Amino acid sequence: MFALITLCVFLFMECVTWCTHKFVMHGFGWYLHEDHHQPKYQGIFEKNDAFFVVFATPSILLFYFGTYTHYTFLFFIGLGILFYGIAYFLVHDVLIHQRFKWFKNTNNWYLKGLRKAHKIHHKHLGKEEGECYGMLFVPFKYFQKPNV
Repeated sequence: MFALITLCVFLFMECVTWCTHKFVMHGFGWYLHEDHHQPKYQGIFEKNDAFFVVFATPSILLFYFGTYTHYTFLFFIGLGILFYGIAYFLVHDVLIHQRFKWFKNTNNWYLKGLRKAHKIHHKHLGKEEGECYGMLFVPFKYFQKPNV
């Protein structure tokens, strides 16, 4: 039962991420997200990294209240958010943006499709006219090989 809660929350976080990316990061939160769309990083951190704190806070609170109350299911909701955060970090910061050089030479079709979709998203330097706001589930067209 608790594993199912964690899995459902993990999958639901993709919807939360898509909505947050489109309506917050490319909306009123553009001030924090704008530097992420610049071609080169200026340092090891960027203002966009503040969103990690935004997403970690509910997870931490759910861990706390799921541990110290009889509402144990809250812990597993927090765990689903944490697992999604780890996946997001590995895919977005490590694989796509190569902020850490861990998976530099991957040839996996799924990971290459995610990377292609994100590159399409970043071709727009402004907050308007964006596309492909998801992270782990992107349109199928990004996984297809181009016609030659």
